[in-house]
Amino acid sequence: MAPNPKKLVAQLSRRGPHRVLRGDLAIAGMPGVVFTPESGFNLPAVAFGHHWLTNLDRYTTTLKHLASWGIVVVAPGTERGLLPSALRFAADLDTALTLATEVRLGPGEISVHSKKVGFVGHGFGAGAAVLAAQRRSTTKAVAALFPAQVSPPSEQIAANLGIPGLVVASELKSLSCNARDLARSWGGDVVLRTVEKSTSSGFIEGRRLASWFGLGKSERKTQQTTRALLTGFLLHQLTGDKTYEHFSDAFAEIKRTTAFDPTQSGLVPQDEFDEMFSPDLDGELGEQSLPSASGPEVDRSISQRVRLSLPGR
Repeated sequence: MAPNPKKLVAQLSRRGPHRVLRGDLAIAGMPGVVFTPESGFNLPAVAFGHHWLTNLDRYTTTLKHLASWGIVVVAPGTERGLLPSALRFAADLDTALTLATEVRLGPGEISVHSKKVGFVGHGFGAGAAVLAAQRRSTTKAVAALFPAQVSPPSEQIAANLGIPGLVVASELKSLSCNARDLARSWGGDVVLRTVEKSTSSGFIEGRRLASWFGLGKSERKTQQTTRALLTGFLLHQLTGDKTYEHFSDAFAEIKRTTAFDPTQSGLVPQDEFDEMFSPDLDGELGEQSLPSASGPEVDRSISQRVRLSLPGR
């Protein structure tokens, strides 16, 4: 009997069955954090990219959520200045994923399968995640959450990706969000969804100074819905678990979300105007050359390991 999609969404919006361990990537030569299930071998893993000027602690619940469902998450804390480089951040995301697959995690009861890996990002980090995906031939999936425009354009890189993608947005077109164009140019299968009554900044956890002025308020329902979409998509794409194939269906009905066909014109009022002046992203695009990882050299010696501890629930 096929699982009930509504029950799966409700289930995946809550913490999973695994206890969670937290570690510090700095011990392996990179600022950042890692969250893992307490134990497990050949686990899936993702590198997570933060938004512009956003601390990693603003994503703690989301990162712990993924780990509680059996997914190792590494999140570099680099490129947090006023003028971050998406190219450098993409390189750091790739390096962080290398740490997850090659450096020992915890006391030896955790391992990552090198071919069950993907990239996830929010805002600026979503664009960098797309750029990072091209660097690694074993990337199985990418999730761009409320993506923002970056340089070089993530749409151009997405056209070269023949892997599944998930694009989540609050709206399809704005001055800062390129969700529709990103999904339309994607080279592989892609799911494009908007979350009802959401904003891009609503995915960020906790109170911020701007929220006192009515700007950038944290939205609990946006976070719960987005976590369910993300978790189900990753469990299906990285592990092959067909229980969650509903989340890879571009036209499945999921509560509090709306699915769109990114190739369909007329999705938003300015579509016809955009079609007159937007670049052709459907043709062949040369692959972009990305730089090597920035920051200190990573120590991948056999004796090196990332220490993990219980962060508390």
